[in-house]
Amino acid sequence: MHYYQWNIGDYASHTQRLSLLEDLAYRRLLDDYYLHEQPLNAGVAAVARQIGMREHIAEVQFILEWFFELVEDGWINKRADMEIAHYKAKVEQASKAGKASAERQRNARSTEVQPTNNQEPITNNQLIPVAKATLSTAKLMACPQEEILKLWARNLPHLAQPRSWEGTRRANTKQRWNQASKPSAYSPEGYDSEQAGIKWWDSFFGYIAKDTSLSNGFETKGRTWRPDLEWVMNATNFQKIIDGKYTK
Repeated sequence: MHYYQWNIGDYASHTQRLSLLEDLAYRRLLDDYYLHEQPLNAGVAAVARQIGMREHIAEVQFILEWFFELVEDGWINKRADMEIAHYKAKVEQASKAGKASAERQRNARSTEVQPTNNQEPITNNQLIPVAKATLSTAKLMACPQEEILKLWARNLPHLAQPRSWEGTRRANTKQRWNQASKPSAYSPEGYDSEQAGIKWWDSFFGYIAKDTSLSNGFETKGRTWRPDLEWVMNATNFQKIIDGKYTK
């Protein structure tokens, strides 16, 4: 799409707390998404380079995790997907109307008693192109935020427990919930139900508690550093745990 509608009031109400760089990242991400009509690359650094913000990866990552969702094909934006689908539906409707009109013209010429030789045939250039298939979106399960907090407290009670779980914390947890549901080398089966997902996260926190060095923390400058749940839910840290970087 080379054009999309812009609702100033709607955008302002959702972005009034963004910094200038975060706002710039969001606008550029939306432009790129609408232009190519496909999910953004799953790698945050690659996306930042693609929109010309390679020196502001943190801002790009924040916007992706807050306004987009990471699925198997990359980062998607459901609102944008709806607009793209609506646009393609209009193109498809116009295409069908053009084909019907062309067919009527062909039928009308075929019934003429004395067709003339100077009639110009209808060419493909006169027809509106058929729209591409609508961009598919993943059907994602609702993230049981409170259950995940309980699992963290049960498996790792000696680590810091969050007193509130709002904003970016909830957004990151939702992203990790969706990410973990996909089959991977760490979890070949993934999960496709809330019950199976809760079981997965119970096992994951148990793995952190028993099989990684994160549970005991690290000595640094005479102090012991230990992770909290917010740290675990960060995309980079979560991937490092999955990759086995902290395994004992």
